[in-house]
Amino acid sequence: MNIEGLDYNTQREHLRMPEYGREIYSMIKYAVGLPTKEERQQCAESIIRIMDRMFPENRSNDMYKQKLWDHLAIMSDFKLDIDYPYDVSEAAKINTKPEPIEYPMTHIKVKHYGKMLFKIFDTLKTMEPGPERDRLTAFTANQMKINLLQWSHGSCDDEKVASDLAKFTDGVIQLDLDTFKFDKVNEKDLVSSQDKKKKKK
Repeated sequence: MNIEGLDYNTQREHLRMPEYGREIYSMIKYAVGLPTKEERQQCAESIIRIMDRMFPENRSNDMYKQKLWDHLAIMSDFKLDIDYPYDVSEAAKINTKPEPIEYPMTHIKVKHYGKMLFKIFDTLKTMEPGPERDRLTAFTANQMKINLLQWSHGSCDDEKVASDLAKFTDGVIQLDLDTFKFDKVNEKDLVSSQDKKKKKK
């Protein structure tokens, strides 16, 4: 709704540095339009003094004065023709948004097992039979069971773990449930751990 005589911020020009407010922008616009360099210089120095009073808590910063002049250059869109006491050629980088960080989108066949377990499955496929592979198999089987219990993904019985372990190692690892003993897992502790994680979020 537009009401005649009222000026809404949403209808105004976007401010690159809104912390200084529209009055400072108006002063800078006025300074840019002054006819002589001497007048522009005097006006710019007056604006800097006002900006300085706006954020006195920042004065302890070694680069404080430099930043004020950088900000002045940015807010004028680098159109203020004066003799800057500092090099403001790098000022444009201050408001430049960083490039987005690419997030590795790795496809995981079964999410409740996670990326790490699938790396272990691949390792188990290439290992020679022996004590080392047996230890890694035992660790993997126990972790798989914990994951199934934590995420309540279907059945979490021993047969499910043995079946998945054989499936994801291309049949290389065949867990003998007649001889293999899983570590004891307290399901109440797992539920408690999951509840704590949800509360932190």
